[in-house]
Amino acid sequence: MAKQEFHIVRKIREQIAAGGEKIALRHKINNVWQGISWQEFGNSVDALSLALIAKGINPQDKIGIIANNMPRWTIADFAALQIRAVTVPIYPTNTPAQSSYIIQNADIKILFVGEQAELDAAMSIYDECEQLELIVVMADNVAIPELSHVLSWQEFAQQPCLQWQSELDERLAQANLSDLLTLIYTSGTTGQPKGVMLDYENIAAQLKGHDVRLSLTDQDVSLCFLPLSHVFERAWTFYVLYKGATNCYLQDTMQVRDALSEIRPTVMSAVPRFYEKIYSAIHERVSKAPVHRKVLFTWAVNMGAKMAQCRQDNVEPSWALKKSYALADKIVLAKLRELLGGRINFMPCGGAKLDETIGRFFQAIGINVKLGYGMTETTATISCWDDTCYNPDSIGMPMPGAEVKIGSNDEILVRGPMVMRGYYKMPEETAKTFDEEGYLKTGDAGQYDEHGNLFITDRIKELMKTSNGKYIAPQSIEGAIGKDHFIEQIAVIADTRKFVSALIVPCFDSLEEHAKELNIKYQDRLELIKNHQIVEMFDKRISELQKELAKFEQVKKFKLLPIGFSMDKGELTPTQKLRRKVINDRYQDEIEEMYSDTPLKK
Repeated sequence: MAKQEFHIVRKIREQIAAGGEKIALRHKINNVWQGISWQEFGNSVDALSLALIAKGINPQDKIGIIANNMPRWTIADFAALQIRAVTVPIYPTNTPAQSSYIIQNADIKILFVGEQAELDAAMSIYDECEQLELIVVMADNVAIPELSHVLSWQEFAQQPCLQWQSELDERLAQANLSDLLTLIYTSGTTGQPKGVMLDYENIAAQLKGHDVRLSLTDQDVSLCFLPLSHVFERAWTFYVLYKGATNCYLQDTMQVRDALSEIRPTVMSAVPRFYEKIYSAIHERVSKAPVHRKVLFTWAVNMGAKMAQCRQDNVEPSWALKKSYALADKIVLAKLRELLGGRINFMPCGGAKLDETIGRFFQAIGINVKLGYGMTETTATISCWDDTCYNPDSIGMPMPGAEVKIGSNDEILVRGPMVMRGYYKMPEETAKTFDEEGYLKTGDAGQYDEHGNLFITDRIKELMKTSNGKYIAPQSIEGAIGKDHFIEQIAVIADTRKFVSALIVPCFDSLEEHAKELNIKYQDRLELIKNHQIVEMFDKRISELQKELAKFEQVKKFKLLPIGFSMDKGELTPTQKLRRKVINDRYQDEIEEMYSDTPLKK
């Protein structure tokens, strides 16, 4: 059984046995954070496992979960895994039609739903999902209809099922790394989602790799606020619980600021947009401060940057730098860290490229951001920043066990135990995703530097070609401009066009405050974004933000939009990636107007 030592179920059960009354999970009930001990967690998982067996769930049958983050999400997940079933997460932001496709394609038999909205959506598609037998409602504040196929969490979990204990014990003994663990459906920017098949070997590889790269202990506290439906937060939750740390579930992401001060996490996963907003808010506040405070801020961050460079180069800082840094930390940097609760040891970051300037800033103020790069198909992390010798403009060094090489067209190729088994029921799609040597094609172009840092240079699948024959990487341009605190969303337009343009959704909180300062009067947001002072302000800021880009990459015209891109309208995937075809079709008039014969920006 030595081969099974890194089986996630085995590891979690070891923590449950050792944890006792120590808090494993925390969540908010009536605005008060409450704890669930390891023993309570284990009892809940076992009770649910027995209930699933009693309902006829066999090894490798599929269990669906569609809910926002909550402890019961993880309890349902592990209960399914304990009986060798396969968990299939579904985004609660999906439309009923999207959820129906996944439920049917994955052959889901029992579906766990979160709150009223998820229950209503599930009931609306129940009849068309022939293999779906039961819906279990996880939240307590939901009106449960009197239907045989809908049960509350308590009704389902508290059934007398002790006669199935021997079956549970047998399945635990049969646990194998080759078992399928989960199907995670990639949202995709085009076409139907594909079910990525991940097994226990994939998760085991990441547990081992993270042990080499990270220093997490059972004393750490993680804030779980990214969606568990996504591979990033779910794989991170596996790691947190594997290490015996405490996982704190935030159901409403709008409350993240309060949660940071209440929980004071030591670790948490976040996406680049989270850091961009904090960076922009700090610099906006500093821009309005008196001159002496601006000078103090700049000096303190510079001291922090020098100290961070010493850590990165693994060299001892000078006596003078130590003294200067201690003062800078006391009067400025520590206060900035309090915005994140004041106890952060490190923060995994993934989902997109983090701007180099923002990465350096957080390292300078003492927040150890660990930028990573990965895909659902690679069980999240392929590479991440090392503590020394990393380049902030890179995506770090490959994880232990990951074979990463540069193939034709400079494509980043990956092979190793963290790479998926394939796409569920899609052998042709699976075959197209791997090369003849078994390397996964990432769709990203990249290169290495002399230190082994990996860089993304282009997104092969998203390259646009202007009518002048120039190739444009839209994500690079969107990253350069989108970090501005006045910009919430940006979609670059360039394919087959004469020049690059952009549709921009302003951050209206910042913009409306700015308009108030300028005493600009307006009836609604549409009138506001047409105001010549506002348009000129954006014009100047965009020019400044893209001055490092090549001329042919620079946005020559832009259009401000009064309403943001959304998942409801099909413009965004559940992971907030742009569905460019939908956006191009929906805003065709606005795009054509930008390409009329009006003068271009120089």
